[in-house]
Amino acid sequence: MKRIHVGFLFSYDYEKLKISIPLVYAEADAIFIAVDEEFRTWSGHVFEVDNEIFEWIKLYDSDKKITIYRDNFYVPELSAIENDNRERHMLSLKMGIGNWLIQVDSDEYFIDFKKFVKDLRKYDHFLDDPEKNRVQIAAFLINMFKYTDGGLLYVDKATRGLMATNYPDYKVARNTRHRIIYTPNILWHETLSRTSEQIKYKFNNWGHNDEVNINSFMQKWELVNKSNYKEMRGFFYIEPEKWDRLDFVNGNTIHEIISNLDGQKLTPSPFYIWKKNFGQWFKHLIKK
Repeated sequence: MKRIHVGFLFSYDYEKLKISIPLVYAEADAIFIAVDEEFRTWSGHVFEVDNEIFEWIKLYDSDKKITIYRDNFYVPELSAIENDNRERHMLSLKMGIGNWLIQVDSDEYFIDFKKFVKDLRKYDHFLDDPEKNRVQIAAFLINMFKYTDGGLLYVDKATRGLMATNYPDYKVARNTRHRIIYTPNILWHETLSRTSEQIKYKFNNWGHNDEVNINSFMQKWELVNKSNYKEMRGFFYIEPEKWDRLDFVNGNTIHEIISNLDGQKLTPSPFYIWKKNFGQWFKHLIKK
């Protein structure tokens, strides 16, 4: 027990696992990949899979850390977000309560997973009785918006990412609504830096599919580029003002992007993290 267990959800963007898995492999004690037995999304759409990905996983897994967990993760009577919650819960039970349960989406890339694990280990005492001491561990996401003009447009402020928990009673995706402990760690999130067809498919098949005005969002996504992004505002797909401004970095691949931009400059200040952690401690102290 008290091991570092990392879980991934296998879906239509499974090719991105070739980037995200190597970034956590060395520091993970075990890795679990949840695969729907019929390759269905949370909305019930079937996606095609090239079996080469399973050959890649087998060849890459030199230390035999990876478990492929196949199950029925789609229930037609449930909404997409309810299927999202259900799959994450089932995956975490497979990973084993009593360990750190880290869930990383395929399109999320840790800049320094070793540091995240080091920070996580400071809170190992929460694993002694997880059900009575439920916590979530947060990092921060740099949201990648669009490849254009030889570079990437990205959201100029990092957003919270709930990456780990000791007790997986998920309420909305990875959010258990229990106490959050913030850590100064950064991930790149390749959320919208895809083709327009890929974005539309994602919006139709993920947990928030009924919250997005796809046509309105895609008009803005198509329009923005390196020349006009400074004059445009409001880029989030649900509540636009949450992603108010974009910035630009040169690079045509994720590896070039990571190399060309120091992600740490977008890490919130130590005071901000202290303030958030104090607020969470006090809030949940009152709840008790």
